[in-house]
Amino acid sequence: MKPDDINEAALRRRRGEKWNHYAPEVLPAWVADMDFVVAEPIREALKGRVDDADLGYPVPNRETGLTQMFAERVHDRFDWAIESADVQIINDVVQGLYLGLLTYSKPGDGVVIQTPIYPPFLHAAEQTGRLARTSDLVAGDGRYEIDFDHLVTQLDERTRVFMLCNPHNPCGRAFTRGELEQLAAICCERDLVILSDEIHAELVLDDRQHIPVASLAPEVAARTVTLMSASKAFNIAGLCIAFAHFGSPDLKRTFNSVPSRIRGGTNALAVAAVRAAWSEGDQWQREILAILRRNRDRVAEFIGERWPRVRHLPPQATYLAWLDMRDYELRPSPYDYLLAQSQVALGDGRAFGAAGEGFVRLNFATSEALLEEILARLDTAISIL
Repeated sequence: MKPDDINEAALRRRRGEKWNHYAPEVLPAWVADMDFVVAEPIREALKGRVDDADLGYPVPNRETGLTQMFAERVHDRFDWAIESADVQIINDVVQGLYLGLLTYSKPGDGVVIQTPIYPPFLHAAEQTGRLARTSDLVAGDGRYEIDFDHLVTQLDERTRVFMLCNPHNPCGRAFTRGELEQLAAICCERDLVILSDEIHAELVLDDRQHIPVASLAPEVAARTVTLMSASKAFNIAGLCIAFAHFGSPDLKRTFNSVPSRIRGGTNALAVAAVRAAWSEGDQWQREILAILRRNRDRVAEFIGERWPRVRHLPPQATYLAWLDMRDYELRPSPYDYLLAQSQVALGDGRAFGAAGEGFVRLNFATSEALLEEILARLDTAISIL
């Protein structure tokens, strides 16, 4: 069975948030779940656990073997040599963001965030009492760029953490080595901890390799906590498991100052799924990346032909298209207008910070047929303007 052998009826039988949040007549293209059928080895591993009634307490984190598999995988995929002893299992990447702010800063401290941004970055700063100092990525020639001049103006004596999203959600940037080195130099000079969300690392769509910021140099690693997961690349977000790599013993010790019961643990199904994904899922993932590249190019082609007033820079990574709809001045917002007129639910740009006002995010990780239906519905709503 091919990963994209899916239809709307089958998807609507799923019980997750993506296909149940809106009314049945709405096509969802919002939350970052892929519609694709999960890899057969993962499904077989989960089925085996259930068939054996093997749902008791899992073995301790270290004994799962997953931290060693993680170390081997990032070395193979990104040429990043790390020790498995420096890796810990956590529940999810968002949990790592919150715990990172709680342990590496204090209430009132500044946290630098590049906007527009995945909403939990902003929520984490607000809900932990940290001051979000935002610096907008700017539309450049074919890609979003870092405004380094503005970024440094957001730093002061109370700034403690730089929250990096690489590859970037929602702009789809896979930052270059030069860009990361410039960011790292600023963080080293200002003595900032780098809290790096790299959950989309295995979803780079161009002929480039993801560069973990901690891989740049020992002095960068020593101030970096890297958060990764198999959840996005293998479409298993509902199983809730992620990995935190600490570039120094001090970072690990500080993070672990929070009691282990608060930091969470593993579950039997998640352990089985990740082990299967990393040992037997690479062919499935290659097929998925081919589909995503094709869909990414189709979205760009459609926008270029049909919506000349929409500004869109095709993503280098992720399966998310970030659409600038500001030229239409849609009210009350592009999200609301398109939901009402097309019955397509997109990501509301306002949730991504002030820099997202007038934007929507389109998830194109679906079948060719459903993507065409989504684009056709949106086109009907836009063409009447």
